[in-house]
Amino acid sequence: MDGKGRAIDNIFIERLWRSVKYDHVYLWPANDGSELFKGLQGYFKHYNYELRHQGIDRQIPAHLYRQAA
Repeated sequence: MDGKGRAIDNIFIERLWRSVKYDHVYLWPANDGSELFKGLQGYFKHYNYELRHQGIDRQIPAHLYRQAA
């Protein structure tokens, strides 16, 4: 946490890591660090460029980012 009263900031990153663990790490355990790295690269590509997120009206994050940039 950054400081007093900033606990709410941590919610977003905790939710992300929960998704990573339940949607990838627990389903496809890696044998070594290299395999884990490659798997996470694929997961984050899926998460940002293919997965529709409920919190942003079922849109794809990369599409929203391109529109804002």
